[in-house]
Amino acid sequence: MSPLVETVSFVFGLVAFGYVAGWSGLLKPQTGDALSEFAVTVAVPLLLFRTMAGAAFDGNLPWALWTTYFSAVAVAWVAGHFIIVHFFGRDARAGVVAGLSTSFSNLVLLGIPFMLGVFGQEGFEVLSLIVSVHLPIMMGMSILLFALVGRKGGSALSIVREFLTRLFSSPLIIGIIAGLLWRFSGLEMPALGTRFVDALANVAGPVALFAMGLGLRRFGISGDVRPAIVIAALKLFLMPAVALGVALLIGLPVFSAQIAVVAAGLPSGVNPYLIASRFGTGQALASNAMTIATAFAVLSTAFWLSVLHWTYQ
Repeated sequence: MSPLVETVSFVFGLVAFGYVAGWSGLLKPQTGDALSEFAVTVAVPLLLFRTMAGAAFDGNLPWALWTTYFSAVAVAWVAGHFIIVHFFGRDARAGVVAGLSTSFSNLVLLGIPFMLGVFGQEGFEVLSLIVSVHLPIMMGMSILLFALVGRKGGSALSIVREFLTRLFSSPLIIGIIAGLLWRFSGLEMPALGTRFVDALANVAGPVALFAMGLGLRRFGISGDVRPAIVIAALKLFLMPAVALGVALLIGLPVFSAQIAVVAAGLPSGVNPYLIASRFGTGQALASNAMTIATAFAVLSTAFWLSVLHWTYQ
């Protein structure tokens, strides 16, 4: 077995182990919630803090990387919204959920351990540059569209207040900002502090993947699956194809292009489902799309890694 195939199998194998643990009754569903909360609020923020504090980023903002990734986000979002509204006859609120499910990659619970496994620390550092703006942009768009489509009334000030509250209360954003502040301070991390950070940050990947598997067991598949299959296909194939096209068009460096394309090809996480729950519509669509896309992601990611190898060899 090649190292690449072994790494991909290991990453998705941990997700499968989590799913089996929930399916067999070995662990209760709430265990997955607790593990996910630990990963998102403690382990992953510390991993991001460590990366932002110590990574050797150059002084330039990665505009080409962001342009590549978010061009793919925009195309996928519009495609998902259009197809659900105009081909499946759902309302605009379901279209927002579809757009999110088509464009919101699971960059944290799945993306971080995947990049660490396949591309190493350097790959994770490039992914961190996407994560640092991904959350604010996607959260902002979600809240804005929720206000425009899903709410009755609401002032612009309340929308801005909600966005800022959600943004700066996110442990992931706090971890990124804290790491950047520590970096700019020039202070050296005490040895004991380094041990604490490393001990918790180093378990972020396996815990996140296992928790994701438990979560998939809880969500499952229900209702009409045809729209979800379409959304999952767009997420796994349209979005990374657009990212690859833009990367080639603007001449994004090879390594950054690989990270952007693979990140774009990851399945969606739980965020679209949470937004759907707030809308009161599209919950089954978001849940089904997430589950189906994750199940097939082991094959689609291997496909895109092969395409990247052929394109940049």
